[in-house]
This record gives sequence, C-alpha cells and structure tokens, in this order.
Amino acid sequence: MRGLGSGTLALEAIVLLLGIQPIRLLGGHLSGWAIGAVVALAVLAAVLAGSMRRSWAWHAGTAVQVLLLAAGLLHWSLGALGLIFGATWAYATWVRHKILG
Repeated sequence: MRGLGSGTLALEAIVLLLGIQPIRLLGGHLSGWAIGAVVALAVLAAVLAGSMRRSWAWHAGTAVQVLLLAAGLLHWSLGALGLIFGATWAYATWVRHKILG
C-alpha cells in the first residue's frame, strides 16, 4: 500500500512541476505566489512520497490534496489539478482501507 500512496504523490509532484510552463505559455498568467505555491506543493508531495512508511503520511497526503484544491483560488487550473488528484487520492485511500481493513 505504501507503493500506491508513494506513486500517487510522486506523480502529482511531477505533474505540478511540469504544468507550470504550459500554463504560463498558454496565457495562464501565473503570479509569483502561484508558482511558489506550486513548487512548494510539489516538494511537499515528493517528501511525503518518501515518507509513506510513517502512519501520519496518509493524513498528510490528504492535506496536500486539500491545499492543492485551495490553490485553485490562485489559478483555475490548479483547482482542476486539485480535483483530479483529490479523486485519485480518494481512490488510493479507498483501496488502502479495502485491503487493510
């Protein structure tokens, strides 16, 4: 189960970092605060991906999803990513509870 959570968070970190430039080029007008928030969330997701053996990491992963959804206030595309990865994280959490009980 750690691999599922770790993989989800690692993919999220990669997508967040790779999403900065296309948003800027396509007229997204990301402010400095929004770019800083994206980088901070990507770093946090990467750190949590490596910490999935800890019991608190699943709760922290949920907090990352909430923060990404809240970053949608900075730019709508961040909110869309928050919805997509929030649903992915909810599925991973559901699978974890289904398997581990």
